[in-house]
Amino acid sequence: MKPQTANRTGRRAFLKSGAAAAIAGFWANDTLAAATQFVNTNSRPSDLKITDLRVAVVTGAPFTSAIIRLDTNQDIYGLGEVRDGASKNYALMLKSRLLGENPCNVDKIFRKIKQFGFHGRQGGGVSGVEMALWDLAGKAYGVPVYQMLGGKFRDSIRIYTDTTESKDIKEYARRMKERMDRGFTFLKMDLGYQLVQDTAGTVSQPKGLTSQELERTPHMFTSIELTDKGIAMMADYVAAVREAVGMEIPLAADHFGHIGVNYCIRLGRALEKYNMAWLEDMIPWQYSELLKKITDTIAVPTLTGEDIYLKESFLELCRNHVVAKIQPDLATAGGILETKKIGDLAQEYGVPMAMHFAGTPVSMMANVQCAAATQNLIALEYHSTDVPWWDDLAEGVDKPIVNRGFVKVPERPGLGISLNEKTVKQHLGEPGFFEPTRQWDKARSNDRLWS
Repeated sequence: MKPQTANRTGRRAFLKSGAAAAIAGFWANDTLAAATQFVNTNSRPSDLKITDLRVAVVTGAPFTSAIIRLDTNQDIYGLGEVRDGASKNYALMLKSRLLGENPCNVDKIFRKIKQFGFHGRQGGGVSGVEMALWDLAGKAYGVPVYQMLGGKFRDSIRIYTDTTESKDIKEYARRMKERMDRGFTFLKMDLGYQLVQDTAGTVSQPKGLTSQELERTPHMFTSIELTDKGIAMMADYVAAVREAVGMEIPLAADHFGHIGVNYCIRLGRALEKYNMAWLEDMIPWQYSELLKKITDTIAVPTLTGEDIYLKESFLELCRNHVVAKIQPDLATAGGILETKKIGDLAQEYGVPMAMHFAGTPVSMMANVQCAAATQNLIALEYHSTDVPWWDDLAEGVDKPIVNRGFVKVPERPGLGISLNEKTVKQHLGEPGFFEPTRQWDKARSNDRLWS
């Protein structure tokens, strides 16, 4: 018998024996153990259920934000955040619609609750819950959120920092230069007409106009207008900043005040020579034809979007090129997946996307996960440069969180962040740290939108 034939005969005999079965079983068990040794067994995704929604309200970060926590029947929870300045009740009213749901069904739950959001801060509840759902889903499957969105385009996110205005032109320029010296590669300045209104002959406005009237009156209905002198003085502030930081670094502007369309155009033309990255929210986004008039008339990019809920309104802005760039606030827009969809549809029309953000590290990491997975990102806003304890709210992430103008995309499951309970408790805006909310357990309405 040939050696090869003998070997085949021996192997067949061995495979029929009990010893072969025993060894095969040994290797199968060993392989299974090796394959599962790193699997998170704290969560069984198919059996995961939401059992509670609780809130802790943080103030001074730099604004007031409600951090929410979705608890489950297993040993994991999800963190989210209601947008700065919004009521925690926007999230709490959703609790009865969430109890018993599997949080891994993010899109299903989002479609169930999105009818309860709206533009501005009213989108904060739905968006905050959506963040927490993704945090839970990521923890359940052991992957960062960006991976569930299709992967990442970048390992770190460019940050642009907002800067509070000063009527002292030299001090304002110094503040902007200090931002750049700290490593920021993209800057934004507030440029409101309030900078110049104390100087005679700069602003025309009805006598006796109250701050309450201004708060509730859209820009073009206030009758506030800039004079040639006022426009020239506002341009002087930008000139001083440009002299301090140079022409190379991108410089955007925001908070012009409630002035009319024609004066937005005149101001925009005066700022053209300073190579601005964008002029933000010159008039309310809802007046799209007037906003497009400004966009088409000045040679400076326009931008809007922080108050828009859901992708449909962004589609109109992008398809009609109402503005040159968009800027959703993820905590208003509908959360992580909706904001990625907004970025993707904008890219189809050649429109870049910046991201507006002004909250705690919880919402920051939701933004970072989305920004990593969205190709047409310009930069993500950061409002807490001057809040010394902001980083201390978080654990489990690299510190400083914003390092030389960038945030590293975390690789931990979910949002990639946990809370430092001690620091959160030191900065509560109202009593209570994730206390029970049983009064919100039961729905009091029929939510169906058809008969």
